[in-house]
Amino acid sequence: MSTQAATAAARRSKITPERETELYDAVLRLLREGGYDSVTMEGVAALTKCGKATLYRQWGTKPRLVTAALARRRCVVFGGIDTGTLAGDLREAARVAASHHERDAGLMEAVAQAYIQHPDLRAALRETVIAPEIASIDAIVARAVERGEVEAGNPAADLVAPAFLGMLRIERICEERFTDTSAMRAFVDAVLLPALRATG
Repeated sequence: MSTQAATAAARRSKITPERETELYDAVLRLLREGGYDSVTMEGVAALTKCGKATLYRQWGTKPRLVTAALARRRCVVFGGIDTGTLAGDLREAARVAASHHERDAGLMEAVAQAYIQHPDLRAALRETVIAPEIASIDAIVARAVERGEVEAGNPAADLVAPAFLGMLRIERICEERFTDTSAMRAFVDAVLLPALRATG
C-alpha cells in the first residue's frame, strides 16, 4: 500500500462504528422524510453534528454515502433461502419481501424513484444493494434446475429475478389490485411457478 493510500485509510478509520451508524441513520431519516433529493451532505452534517469535510473524506460523494447507508442497514433480503423446493423457496421469498415492503415502504419508494432519476446513484445501488438480491433469486432458480424441477434452458428462468423485483415496485402503483400481503404469494403461484414448470 502506498503512503498516500495508507494515510487515506487511517483518516477513514477515525469514524467509529457507532458514529458510522448514527450517520447512516441520519441519511435514512432524510430519505424517508423527503426522498433522495432531500439528502445533502449539509443536512447529514447538521443532523449529526459532523463536519462536511469528514463526510466527503469518508464517502466522497452523496451517492456513495446513500448506498453505504442502505447496504449497511439492510442485509440481503433473499440470502439464505433454501427450503429444498422451488415452490417453497419462491413462497418464502414472497413472504420475506412482503414483510420488508410493509415495514419500510416509504424508504423503498424513495430509493426506487431516485434509482430511475439519478444515474450516478443507480450505478452504485446496482453493484452494492441490488446485485446481491438478484444473485440470491437466481440461485433459487439454479438449484431448482439442478434438482430437475425446472427444465434447463427454460426461457423464464432468467426472467424470475427482474419479474420478482419489478412486482415489488409495481405493487404501490397498482395498489387497488393488491390490498393485502398475499400479492407476492399470488404472483409466485399464478405466474412464476407455472412459467418455470412449463416444458417446451
